[in-house]
Amino acid sequence: QVRLIESGGGSVQAGDSLRLSCAASGRTFNDYAVGWLRQAPGKERELVGSINQSGKRTYYGDGTEGRFTISRDNTRYTLYLQMDALKPEDTGLYICAASRRALLPSRRYEFDDWGPGTQVTVSS
Repeated sequence: QVRLIESGGGSVQAGDSLRLSCAASGRTFNDYAVGWLRQAPGKERELVGSINQSGKRTYYGDGTEGRFTISRDNTRYTLYLQMDALKPEDTGLYICAASRRALLPSRRYEFDDWGPGTQVTVSS
């Protein structure tokens, strides 16, 4: 098990950048592939991106490549999501999640533990 707490969300304008962080409870973090999911009103939960245990492999969902960068620091038990050139359609609750069932998750239902989320709102 791992406890995940997100931070870094906020209200920004289109074109701005945000860096989200997900702090894990301890070294158990290093046993998981982890990722970011987004929940927007009226839409199903979407996998934004994921990263394997070592941080050497990444996966990105549709519409994120070139703007979003997922990374992790296993010495600090922390996951990051750098978001650049934000668009209104990026708005949503960004949820940090961990997976034991997949080395590099590519589906939103391949995760086992979730954080409470941090809200990102992008206005035009």
